[in-house]
Amino acid sequence: MATAMELIAALEHTASSDQNVLLDANKYLEEAAAGNLPELLKALSAVLVDPTNSDLARMAAALFIKNHLYSWNDKVKQKKKKMWLQLPSEIREVIKYNLLAALGTDNARPSCAAQSVAVLAIIEQPAQRWNILFQTLPNYVTGEGSNELLRSSALEAIGYICQGMQCGMLESEAKRLLVAIGHGMSEDEPCHRVRLAATTALHNSLECIKDIFETEGKRIMLAVCNAVEITTTIAHTRVVALQCLAELVRLRYQLLEPCIQEVFCVTLAAMKANDDAVALQSIEFWSTLCQKEIDLDMESQETIEQSMQYAREAMPWLMPVLIKRLAKKNEFEAEDASNPATASSVCIKLMAKCCNNDIEPHVLPFILENIESQNWELRHAAAMALASVLYELDINNVIPLVEPLIHLMSDPRVCVRDTTAWILGRICSVVPERHLAALVTCLLQNLHSEPSVASKVCWAFRGLSKAARRNDPTGETCALLPYINSIAEGLLETSDRSGGAQDNVNVAAYEALNRLILDSPQDCYLMVQHTTQVIYERMQKAIERKPIIGSDCRQQLSDLLCLLCRTLKCLLSKLSVEDARQVSDVIMEAMHSILRSSAGCLSGEVPGNVCHVVSALVDQLQLQFEKYLPDFMPILIRGLQTPQNYLSFCATIELTKNLCHVLQGQMAAYCDGVVPVLMNNLSDPSVHRAIKTPILSAIGVMACAIGGHFEKYAAQVLELLHNASDVQLDSTTDYSCELRESILEAYAGISYGLKGSVQLEPHVRHIISLIERLAQDGDMTESMTTLAANLTRNLSSYTN
Repeated sequence: MATAMELIAALEHTASSDQNVLLDANKYLEEAAAGNLPELLKALSAVLVDPTNSDLARMAAALFIKNHLYSWNDKVKQKKKKMWLQLPSEIREVIKYNLLAALGTDNARPSCAAQSVAVLAIIEQPAQRWNILFQTLPNYVTGEGSNELLRSSALEAIGYICQGMQCGMLESEAKRLLVAIGHGMSEDEPCHRVRLAATTALHNSLECIKDIFETEGKRIMLAVCNAVEITTTIAHTRVVALQCLAELVRLRYQLLEPCIQEVFCVTLAAMKANDDAVALQSIEFWSTLCQKEIDLDMESQETIEQSMQYAREAMPWLMPVLIKRLAKKNEFEAEDASNPATASSVCIKLMAKCCNNDIEPHVLPFILENIESQNWELRHAAAMALASVLYELDINNVIPLVEPLIHLMSDPRVCVRDTTAWILGRICSVVPERHLAALVTCLLQNLHSEPSVASKVCWAFRGLSKAARRNDPTGETCALLPYINSIAEGLLETSDRSGGAQDNVNVAAYEALNRLILDSPQDCYLMVQHTTQVIYERMQKAIERKPIIGSDCRQQLSDLLCLLCRTLKCLLSKLSVEDARQVSDVIMEAMHSILRSSAGCLSGEVPGNVCHVVSALVDQLQLQFEKYLPDFMPILIRGLQTPQNYLSFCATIELTKNLCHVLQGQMAAYCDGVVPVLMNNLSDPSVHRAIKTPILSAIGVMACAIGGHFEKYAAQVLELLHNASDVQLDSTTDYSCELRESILEAYAGISYGLKGSVQLEPHVRHIISLIERLAQDGDMTESMTTLAANLTRNLSSYTN
């Protein structure tokens, strides 16, 4: 073992900015550990306990000890635990003594000594081999001679230990530790750092010591309320105390009952605090409480614990404060920024969900009064409030707000338009027709707005299209007819907008365009034709770009091709059969080009989207699609040979099934290339099981389609199905249900296609037995029952 001076130098060099020095230091420590780890750990503990050593060396020593005794990986952690417990007892005792003695001697925060003590305690405690620790730590906190550093370090160690222990493992020590924590949190404690350490320790220990809440719950709750209430306390301590309250709601909701008045008073006062961190955490406390009561209401039939409706009772006092906080939103902060205004919006939303339309009288007057205010902050607050409670308002109270909301889409403030666009996207179905022209106009204008606004406008157009379709389900015409060409042009332009990746504007525009196409009435066929031409031209340009781009642009190109394919699929479903025939050659050529270039160059999603386009073309061309199969089948088979790409493989399987449905017997000529690949995937243990259920379904469809031509594959397939149906699985899992259903699908298809075949006869008894077993288990879904009935009917000729 090297000298102490060499060890200290190496520890200090682990923070060097010189890469060579750093590498040498790490190499020195690694070699020392490999040579004699027990002695190294002992020497490191000696470095840590000596206050004359540099802070840097002591911190590095503590970190090295911790890393050699602990890991986030459970297997590695158990290995390190075993290593420690096998060390000679004299070495372990020296290390434990040094670590405990190091508490209160280091200035680092959090205490590196406390972390090392906790790591060892978590290993030693289950075997009851360090009992003195749980006497010493509380004494360090409550003892008269202890200084601030010692008290805070001991409390940090208590918190870390409790955080790392499983619930119940500290049952005998919990009360003693809780007394120490309470002592550190008390108003009599003069040191802010100690009070913070104690409050943090309580937060870290709530899960571990929750078993003693029955006896100590009220005392804990009042201590936390006191920590929140002491305004002379540093804000960080008040924040942690509020986090404790939120955690107590989650763990022991019933503890609130005897202390709810105190909790209400301190949290309401904290919501009004000048310090944003304190206000934010108090608001989040009420969000947690609302969510808890929502969950309790949903589980009321399944749990003894019932909601006490504290949120509903507190709502008249909380809502004015939350609304006031809404009006203090910073215009340029991100939507998801953590601040009191954003937290208030979330809290109001949860309050509305918790209290339903009882919230109306507490928020609607503010909205009506300020939605057209001259003060932009109040306008925005009104819009935010409306967005938060929208789903709980009476629809008759929303309709009068449509006109002012349309006006707000011309607001000079981005945040106002952003929130308003979100609201309009969700109330499209109730917009009176007299406002439709103004609504469409303001939305079209805002497609050119900032990305966050434009993205929400696209979403609004999706909602508007769906609402128009619902109002005229015949599909012959709709209220959007006068505007549909303008909307389509606007969305096409936005989908090609420069910088559209921000806030996913391009994606939102394509998705809105897809919805518009699918919902478009017969009167809008010219729009469908024009859009088809535009999308095809964009696809050609994207394909031509491919050879000259670098690897950094491949994902961008892949995303674009996926978007274009999805839109083209929607367009094909709306084209007339005649038009589909006219464009089928160029579309298939484009799909071939994309698939040829996708191998190794584009993302795995691209082939799947191509398959969706081809499947849409199959639906249109029906039997006439067969002319493309000689060239396309090799590509399809390659797709079936890549089961590792789950989404694309499933799309390829669905395309295969669709081809069988449409082409029926014409597919028989191509099955020699398909069936062996499918069987290989089914028998390959490296292929994920989730892939195998759609394959079984496809085999059933294929057998049904090609009929007697399936006989050549029947023996191999039926043997595999026989083995698969005998696999014992937990019947409650989703996969078990999917597997059983896919086996029934395969059997149903084969029994129909091979009706009367002698190849099926030896398997009939087993199939009937399978159906009986599934019926007896009582786990058959509706679709499984239907399949079983069809299968039984198909087999009737064998059982007569």
